[in-house]
Amino acid sequence: MSTPHLPKVAGIDPMVPVSTHTAAPAEDPPFAPGAFIQDRLAGWVSDLTTLHELTERLAATSTLDSALHELLGAGAALVGAGRGLLVLEPADGGGPSRTIGLGLAHAELGHIETVPRSATAYGRFLEGLPDSEGPHASPDILGDTGLDPRCREVATRLGYAASYAQPLATGTAGQLGVAVWLYDEPAEPLERQCHLVGVYARYAAEHLARLRELERARSDVAVIAEELLPGRLPRIPGVRLAARRRAGPAGGGDWYDALPLPDDALGLAVGSVGGSGPTALAATGRVRAGLRAYAVMEGEDPVAVLSDLELLLRLTEPAGAATALFAYCEPDRRTILLAGAGHTPPLVTGEGRTEFVETTVSVPLGMLSCWEAPSVEFTLRPGETVLFYTDGLLRRTGDTMDRAFARLHSAAAGVPKALRQDPGAVADHILRAVLPDGAVRGDGSGNVALLAARFD
Repeated sequence: MSTPHLPKVAGIDPMVPVSTHTAAPAEDPPFAPGAFIQDRLAGWVSDLTTLHELTERLAATSTLDSALHELLGAGAALVGAGRGLLVLEPADGGGPSRTIGLGLAHAELGHIETVPRSATAYGRFLEGLPDSEGPHASPDILGDTGLDPRCREVATRLGYAASYAQPLATGTAGQLGVAVWLYDEPAEPLERQCHLVGVYARYAAEHLARLRELERARSDVAVIAEELLPGRLPRIPGVRLAARRRAGPAGGGDWYDALPLPDDALGLAVGSVGGSGPTALAATGRVRAGLRAYAVMEGEDPVAVLSDLELLLRLTEPAGAATALFAYCEPDRRTILLAGAGHTPPLVTGEGRTEFVETTVSVPLGMLSCWEAPSVEFTLRPGETVLFYTDGLLRRTGDTMDRAFARLHSAAAGVPKALRQDPGAVADHILRAVLPDGAVRGDGSGNVALLAARFD
């Protein structure tokens, strides 16, 4: 009878020696060939099932931090350890770098880090010292007189007696970090356990490398998005300003602006460009720059500002669409003249009232051959705050727009009296009330820009 075909899954080599818990003792009568093969297959299937489950759980992680914690916990289960630490420290120096623990408090991690790196297996790997490329077991730390005394001192203080270090590296990204698992008693993982955690670590390193690049890209997008917004808000007598912005993981095209205009006037704007990521950010920069130029030239006529912006978009970005709202403010008179293109209405809130400003319904910029809608003028009472915001604030998962508007109105009406003097406190209270979990959707529609102006 021919030998059954042995499976190859997730990098497991079917020719790996059988672990002691499946092999027959030498003094026992030999197994029948069929039973021996069946026993080996059962062991491989069990290992493959475990490895498959762990890699699936790791693959489901979408952030670097969640992947690091999943890796550390899964590795501890594979090698039979109760505690551990993982140091992420890419060799290229580009970051991010961090240290996390399993069953170790922050202070205990600090104690471990006081041991000279050259005296530990994981430290030697991170420093790129000789003979430190593969996994390393320290089965009896307290009994090993060749170790640095500080190693034994820290192990005694924290109550562990053995360790197993597994490097994390890929062929393209190079060294990423190292995971260390700690045993309460002298111990060393079996050959089978070492093989399993080695296969898992290779897969995990590739996953970490992908998430690391994604986190770097997100960080770059966030920096660019911040650079596209005003570095600081202008100081105009009679009005105080505050702005808040939240972006999803992919970034988004929601923006705000505030610029001083002639005759002590003030221009306020919010807007949104469709899409997410670098493309949306680039379009946001162009739209905001165009609106700024038109606001300086003809800001006292918001309809003209948006009409010129419409023409610019139609000529330069015919496939694009954007919403925008521009307001011409005269703080000494507490009057605001505004026009909006497909944008949500401002909200006025104060001691005596909380109400949305009635604006004319109009389509976004870039959707008609010629855009024009009438402007709206209103006057604020002393101490009132007007809120300009993007529709990302309303697009909560599971909420209809009517319900979202009601939630926003309720949040503004419920601002405590002690906070109403500060527009930043008003904006923070509203964000916490409308988005209590702080979450935004990752498709770009959940990005939020909020601009609050309090008039004296």
